[in-house]
Amino acid sequence: MEPPELKKEMPFLDHLEELRWRLIWSLGALVVGVVIGFVVVLQFHIIDVMAGPIKPYLRGNDLVYTHPSDPFSIVMKASFIIGVLLALPFILYQVWAFLSPALYGHEKKVVIPVLVGAVGLFAAGASMAYFVVLPLTLRFLHGFQAENLTPMITAAEYYGFAISMALALGAVFELPIAITALTALGILRPDMLVRWRRHALVACWVAAAFVTPGDFLGTTLLMTGPLYVLYEISIICSGVVYRRRVRRQERTIAAEVA
Repeated sequence: MEPPELKKEMPFLDHLEELRWRLIWSLGALVVGVVIGFVVVLQFHIIDVMAGPIKPYLRGNDLVYTHPSDPFSIVMKASFIIGVLLALPFILYQVWAFLSPALYGHEKKVVIPVLVGAVGLFAAGASMAYFVVLPLTLRFLHGFQAENLTPMITAAEYYGFAISMALALGAVFELPIAITALTALGILRPDMLVRWRRHALVACWVAAAFVTPGDFLGTTLLMTGPLYVLYEISIICSGVVYRRRVRRQERTIAAEVA
């Protein structure tokens, strides 16, 4: 049965016009978010806050830069990240508003929780990277430093390293959302995920080793645990979605037979 919204299909050119305006609104929201992020970075000294994990290992020195544009570039990168976080709810709403006419009623009910969950999981992964994994990684790497070596870490390299780790862990923490979506599409089933538990544990270990450089039993083990817990949560979410999908199919078949 077709969604009631599809009974009156919008012409293709009207779809393009709507998409154009939603992209414009999303871009405008991103620009406003970046401007606000720029003010926040300067007013609340976000750059100094981000440098907190590396300061204990600089022996009283500060981060250095080797190009005149590095300070401005770092501020703009931080402003862009804050701007994306601020504009993300509005951008996601624009995506949902564009796609919602083509969705069934039960699918619309799932969209908002899924989007909110995706944002929350990404924030959780990025927070764990900054507050837990990054300090442990820096401590391990600092252990190889000889007494006669003076660290002169450039600001661009440090902030690039920290931001990359936060983005990587934020993306990895999206695992439950990805598995739930694949289950809703009929690509995965909970029983498949249960059979793959041992493979998932190895995959989590490998992913942790790549995302968190460090000692074998320290940062890698620290990240393997949360990643595997996310996999188990994914199995639970997959089971819920799969059972609802099966019940909906059974109701549809019963209605067609009747």
